[in-house]
Amino acid sequence: MSDTNKSAEDGEEEEKTRRDFLFTTTAVVGAVGVAATAWPFIDQMNPAADTLALSSTEVDLEPIEEGQSITVVWRGKPVFIRHRSSEEIEKARADDDANLPHPESDAERAKNPKWLIMVGVCTHLGCIPLGNKSGEIKGEYGGWFCPCHGSHYDMSGRIRKGPAPTNLPVPEYTFLSGSRVKIG
Repeated sequence: MSDTNKSAEDGEEEEKTRRDFLFTTTAVVGAVGVAATAWPFIDQMNPAADTLALSSTEVDLEPIEEGQSITVVWRGKPVFIRHRSSEEIEKARADDDANLPHPESDAERAKNPKWLIMVGVCTHLGCIPLGNKSGEIKGEYGGWFCPCHGSHYDMSGRIRKGPAPTNLPVPEYTFLSGSRVKIG
């Protein structure tokens, strides 16, 4: 009698083991199926390839002479790049101690003192300030002037007068070499 009971117990254990294996396998296959179904929905939230291509831009600085500015487009916004003269650098640094509405030193705004790089969009209502091209109005502080509502920026892009709440923003940028910069 004990032999028949023992073989019945072995059959139940074998059945349990087989049942556990089938349950585990079904659960794993189900989890993989759910993940494979959900992945396209999750992946579509990532930025598109054309958007990623616009996330940074490289600019050759060599053709920009001292005292000149250029405007490049980055993420659909104008970016002002100015090759500053030593006089402009001195003037911008001299204004570091001025009573600024949004205090920020020139050294904080320009990684390399010769190059000032900032987004050319007024922080008041998004107009494009004048002063990047020769002959344009530069405002009372010799930098940029927003014609929409009269904000005046100094030689370092800091707000000095007018309704703009903050300085012209400085984007993330890296100098790849002495004559190339990557914005973004």
